[in-house]
Amino acid sequence: MSDPQARPSRWQTTILWPVFIPAVLFATLLVVGTISRPELASEAFASMLAYITANFGWFYMLAVSLFLMFVVLVACSKWGRIKLGPDHAEPQYSFPAWFAMLFSAGYGIALLFFGVAEPVLHYADPPEGAQGQTLDAARQAMQIAFFHWGFHIWAIYGLVGLVLAYFSFRHGLPLAIRSALYPLIGDRIYGPIGHAVDIFAILGTLFGIATTLGLSVAQMNAGMNYLWNDIPVSTGVQIACIAVITTMTMGSVVAGMDKGIKTLAILNMVIATALMLFVFLVGPTIFILETFLENTGRYLNNIVERTFNLQAYSRSDWIGNWTLFIFGWTIAWAPFVGLFIAKISRGRTIRQFVFGVMLVPTLFTFFWFSVFGDTALHLIINEGYTSLIGEVKADNAIALFKLFELLPLTSIVSGITILLIALFFVTSADSGALVVDSLASGGVMNTPVWQRAFWAILSGTLASVLLLAGGLKALQSMAIASALPFAIIMLLSALGMWRALVIEGHRETSMRYSQQAGRYCAPNGPTLWKKRLAGIVNFPRKDEVEHFVRRTVLPSMIRVGKGLEEQGWPARVSYDDDLGRAWLEVVKPEQLDFLYEIRLREYARPSFAYPQMDRSEEADEHYYRAEVFLRRGGQSYDIYGYDKAEIISDILDQFEKYLHFLHISPGNLPWNMAEHDEMLQQEGGEGASEKGS
Repeated sequence: MSDPQARPSRWQTTILWPVFIPAVLFATLLVVGTISRPELASEAFASMLAYITANFGWFYMLAVSLFLMFVVLVACSKWGRIKLGPDHAEPQYSFPAWFAMLFSAGYGIALLFFGVAEPVLHYADPPEGAQGQTLDAARQAMQIAFFHWGFHIWAIYGLVGLVLAYFSFRHGLPLAIRSALYPLIGDRIYGPIGHAVDIFAILGTLFGIATTLGLSVAQMNAGMNYLWNDIPVSTGVQIACIAVITTMTMGSVVAGMDKGIKTLAILNMVIATALMLFVFLVGPTIFILETFLENTGRYLNNIVERTFNLQAYSRSDWIGNWTLFIFGWTIAWAPFVGLFIAKISRGRTIRQFVFGVMLVPTLFTFFWFSVFGDTALHLIINEGYTSLIGEVKADNAIALFKLFELLPLTSIVSGITILLIALFFVTSADSGALVVDSLASGGVMNTPVWQRAFWAILSGTLASVLLLAGGLKALQSMAIASALPFAIIMLLSALGMWRALVIEGHRETSMRYSQQAGRYCAPNGPTLWKKRLAGIVNFPRKDEVEHFVRRTVLPSMIRVGKGLEEQGWPARVSYDDDLGRAWLEVVKPEQLDFLYEIRLREYARPSFAYPQMDRSEEADEHYYRAEVFLRRGGQSYDIYGYDKAEIISDILDQFEKYLHFLHISPGNLPWNMAEHDEMLQQEGGEGASEKGS
């Protein structure tokens, strides 16, 4: 089997055709149909939006509520200690770097587009209760904005990211949405059902990207018209913007992940933060701080009521145009953001992941809306700039630029904002193309450049035709419609992860309460204390441990393997001479495999070891351990110095615990390990080079 992480040649393809062809065919038919009959397409999109809002609004709200409750309950439960990866895995990024990337995932066109527009529009026309343009309306406006962009949004992203990271990094399944259904349908994830799941994920991501691009060019067009009156606000200009910036996206695609997406993401974060700090400092600073704290408290106090508020007694188009659109757009966008979050979270515990994803971006988003939204409301209420309300109602996209008109350095800040929107555009299109291409390739991340370029062009084309077919309404309709099937898939994913976590809990119970205690402290016994003492203070070289694995461990495994074969258990013993590791594997259909592996691990030699030795940079300052690794990861104990009988006994101890786990598990979880050899090779390389503290 080919390495999923290997980098293909320039024109080699990694496409999974049963996924690629239906997704492209559907998108192509939509493009052709919309271009040929734009008026009919616009009417169809409007009817679809009205139908889904009227009949499935309750389902969207219930689903998002369940997403939030699920991720919080999992994080707070005993499962929160489980790592997204093997038990020995360490976080790939430090906390500051990880938080910074979470911040960058939290930035986006939405903050720029809605940061001023949404609070002002809700202040002018509250959806229910308060009278417009009053203090109560101002409070309600900020509460609605916080609700729309708070914990619920990040629960959607967090659920997808958590599921992908758990099944991919901990169980070796492909980094694709289909993997989440493995506990429910088994190997059928590699057949038509799995293909259908990834197709829905691709279409949802494409329409989510198209919605984002449509909003971004609308705001860019408004900004250019504001700065240069000769440029009209029109669909033609917006499509031209899409064409130009899609061309820029090609440059980012060719540059690759580190030089393209990573560089742009860092630049986006710096510019967006600088923009927010500028408004915070030149605006009503104390008022912003006070409203930030007050609105956060009100949000937490009223979160349950707002979560289940469907305006059932006062039917209107508001909930479809706002709440359902934002939640649907987020669900459609979730495969992209979720996969990005999963990629940077290997080695974190579930609890660290959930609270990091939920708290950090949410607090930043609240502060962003406080800075821009409350500054606009302060200018309207206290400074008398009521004309801002009419201007925002006339064109939502102009809201941010009209706010800058009331602040210093208007032209400079507006120009920087247009640049930031363009950078967000390029970053979103490039990142989205990377994720969609990965889904269309069965989870392969390193795909040819031409494939990612194809998806970037298709995303731009979709955004263009949807703008032709009705602008924002068409974008809203497709975002909400594409989110409906994916919301169902997300609920099934949560169910699949819950089942997997239950079985993982049985494994932990088996390991803790097995009647046969492990031999973690072996060798022991009254006559072997000198041998044990010698092992404790010994810090062997790499060649010594390699010789031990080859001459003592491997023959012991072979003897156990033959014994298992005689008892009807198919066993296989393997040895990797390059990495100096050996493993015994027992594979039975429809059961979790047993793995006992001895792996070399390198550690820094402690300062008290051999103080007479040379400590210069050229000297060997490391020692090696022959550590035990099981299917669930490293066990953090060293068997170097064991004799063959003791090694055989340790293998049998672990095999007995494995049998106990199978016995107490209600329905053994048959993880498909088709990628197992590749995963072991990759993890072996990592483990062989890891240094202990």
